[in-house]
Amino acid sequence: MMRRSISVIPECPVDVIVALAVRAEALGFDRCWVYDEGLATRDVYVTMAAVAAATERIGIGPGITNPYTRHPAQTAAAVASLDEMSGGRAFLGIGAGGSLTLDPIGLTRTRPLAAVREAIEVARALFAGGPVDHAGPLATLESASLHYGRPDIEIWLAGRGPKMLRLGGEVADGVMLDFIHKPSLGQYVDRVRAGGSAARICYSTAVVTDEDELEFVRPHMTYRLVDAPAPVKEAIGLTAADVDRIRSAMARGLDAAAEHVRDEWIEPFVIRGTAAGCGAEIAELGERHGIEEFLLPMFDMADQPAYLARVAAALGESGF
Repeated sequence: MMRRSISVIPECPVDVIVALAVRAEALGFDRCWVYDEGLATRDVYVTMAAVAAATERIGIGPGITNPYTRHPAQTAAAVASLDEMSGGRAFLGIGAGGSLTLDPIGLTRTRPLAAVREAIEVARALFAGGPVDHAGPLATLESASLHYGRPDIEIWLAGRGPKMLRLGGEVADGVMLDFIHKPSLGQYVDRVRAGGSAARICYSTAVVTDEDELEFVRPHMTYRLVDAPAPVKEAIGLTAADVDRIRSAMARGLDAAAEHVRDEWIEPFVIRGTAAGCGAEIAELGERHGIEEFLLPMFDMADQPAYLARVAAALGESGF
């Protein structure tokens, strides 16, 4: 049976996020992933702690964080602290980071494969109790240890590039595929499997049942389109000039950049149709590709609780 989860982007006050997580738990969702988008959102760890304090069952973790804005050991300590306060419900989601997070603070993705691998290795060693001595491309640790970690805290990797996906299959417990070009989804899963057969697959994308929901998704396609792999940009007809136009407008905010995002660039990345039809498509994709978790992104919609209930019902009718 496919696990159902939500991801939340804390662009709004933390209490709004908490209320949504509480509602998701009541509807039977299994996990709550919280975006870490730096200055663009509320702090990920403050938000997750508030969610943990208000819930009893739902899993909680950053979805996703990166190895650049915080030292990997500090990330491990934060996740271990969250795990302790939530009674063992925390997980770590990590990736190379994107333009929305890194550009405003002048950080670049230096050696992303090595950086993500290093962050995962450091976290695993610290979760196991240490002591850890490490000298890597971005981080150094000397006799570092955590006395409150849990060795089996799950670590999930998110990425799109072939090498990053293979790395996820090799070193992570699971790989989260976020807003993947649907015609290419099988290729992405195969790349994960090439790294190792044990990694589980989580697939995340928006469920769009009407025009209003499409408009809520549009701003959040901006940074995803900018960071999409070159073959995907070519497949959807997104030119270098289009990318430059979107990227430049992002300096004025996502809504300004969204004005440059065409419908035909969004369609291949989302599940769109009636609620029942969307549920059936997700179930079919899960069966075809061996997907074990569907992750529903919750954007800043006025009717989030109602939207969440509609999607939960559709998923339930589809058998998961």
